[in-house]
Amino acid sequence: MATMTTPDPTTTPRIAGGSFLISDPTPADCFFPEDFTDEHKQIAETTANFAVNEIMPASDSIEAKDFSVTKRLLKEAAELGLTAIDIPEEYGGLEMDKATSAIVAENISKQASFSVAFSAHTGIGTLPLVWYGNAEQKKKYLPKIASGEIVSAYALSESTSGSDAVNAKTKAVLSADGQTYTLNGEKMWISNAGFADLFTVFAKCAIPDGPDAGKEKLTAFLIERGTPGFTQGKEEHKLGIRGSSTCPLILNDCVIPAENLLGEVGKGHHIAFNILNVGRYKLGNAAIGGARMALNNGIKYAIDRKAFGKSISEFGLIQEKIANCATGIFVGGAVCYRTVGLIDRALAGVDKNDTKEIQKRIEDYAVECSIVKVWASEMLDMVVDETLQIFAGYGYVEEFPAERAYRDARINRIFEGTNEINRLIITGWLMKSAMSGKLALMPAIKKLMDEVMSGPSEKVEREGPLADERNLLANAKKLTLFVAGAATQKYMAQIADEQEVMGAISDMIIEVFAMESAILRAEKIAAGQSAEASVMPVAMARIYADKAMATVELAARKAIAAVAEGDMFRTQLTILRRLSKHDSADTIKLRRQVAQHVLKAGKYSI
Repeated sequence: MATMTTPDPTTTPRIAGGSFLISDPTPADCFFPEDFTDEHKQIAETTANFAVNEIMPASDSIEAKDFSVTKRLLKEAAELGLTAIDIPEEYGGLEMDKATSAIVAENISKQASFSVAFSAHTGIGTLPLVWYGNAEQKKKYLPKIASGEIVSAYALSESTSGSDAVNAKTKAVLSADGQTYTLNGEKMWISNAGFADLFTVFAKCAIPDGPDAGKEKLTAFLIERGTPGFTQGKEEHKLGIRGSSTCPLILNDCVIPAENLLGEVGKGHHIAFNILNVGRYKLGNAAIGGARMALNNGIKYAIDRKAFGKSISEFGLIQEKIANCATGIFVGGAVCYRTVGLIDRALAGVDKNDTKEIQKRIEDYAVECSIVKVWASEMLDMVVDETLQIFAGYGYVEEFPAERAYRDARINRIFEGTNEINRLIITGWLMKSAMSGKLALMPAIKKLMDEVMSGPSEKVEREGPLADERNLLANAKKLTLFVAGAATQKYMAQIADEQEVMGAISDMIIEVFAMESAILRAEKIAAGQSAEASVMPVAMARIYADKAMATVELAARKAIAAVAEGDMFRTQLTILRRLSKHDSADTIKLRRQVAQHVLKAGKYSI
């Protein structure tokens, strides 16, 4: 049996963010769950056991908003080291890689309400301090955050500025003697607001000096619970994640010491956006964990449920649902861990105290982080929907697990920037990188335009169990570049105003990354494990590639119809048909194989 090659982040060259569209990576370039170290596996097991044995039995209390239970569980998680992954050692943390942090996010997400509380505390509630806090602030708060002594929260959104965060209305005014700031305003939809002890709060504040002196720009502050003028509103009654705390925060002449300024005045947007990149890939991992939990419940129910004299798990349409869900989870693992592997590779060798360089390198993968967020949240929605359908009438009843999973999943398409905003980020970031020359997309687009306009090119012969899927992937990349080029030619700098076209191109980019990730993961497994062990990964990669190409083709048609007309429209449609032409795989047979595999195991098992 061959040995899998795992990329060593300390010696392997960095791969530029967004470069997957114009490169041809190998399985050895990528980090997947099959590359977990023994330590990764141990942490995954520890986290999963804690979720099953401690969190799940307390689920009813959590859903009833008994926040004393949530706080107790956060403290117990801290005793296992789960809240200290991203905190430097000198402040009581474990200072581990981003893969470990992602593994914890995935395996703790068996109870969605608690997962939200945990993620808000360890992610967006902690990282602003880790990256932007001064030595005194870190020393004062981080050890208590790591130990679970205090719970943290992050307050950015407002009723009129959710996605448009830089237009916040909350104001902070520095006193004449420079000793205090007074904050007034209201924050909305703040996770952990009902019981958190420390809040990172964003407000507009006047720049004191320099060319922007007097201008009000977004700034971050640290505010402790109990500060006069700082209160919480009532708990929101939500569709899902009902056991998480979500309240508005009211600041009414809230006076805080000047040393509670986090980072620099006017630099709050850097804090907000950099933190969200990490929040996005962690959300993706949490979605994988939630999807696996939902599917396992569906598998168990399908096996036990009898209709027409046999288990409903024997019905083809039920097996199709199970296979789609299993395939989604497999591809999700590829998409999410490939991204976190890229980030870990980029951070290798960076001085841990050079937070600006750390943030810069993570920001380089803003496209991949947004892809993870969009793709994984929509995959989870598909899984919980199919699972509820497997439960049928019982799926609509609160006593059964499918109902709550269905409700809980919906928030993920809104969290960490709506999926619409993230779609615009994906296309916009790539276009901006192309225009600036940061990413060699424009030469690649020009070369492709010349190629496709000159007629059909010679077919590249590929080998291996996924040779046909490799051809699909190559054509999907070409089609994506072609449509991006056509749209750029039509709209030039105004393309950002064409959100529907931007969204269609984004869908193509997302599917290219997901398709490629699935193929690379399956190829890595095929190279490193027995032929028998690789059958299911290869089958799932084939299933997904077929579906992804259909999505790419549909999005391309939508965009081309908007950017071209007359003879040019017909020419571009001819090119689209040429690039999207392929022989479909027998996905019915493949889905039956996948479904029977997981049904035999009684759970998702790859």
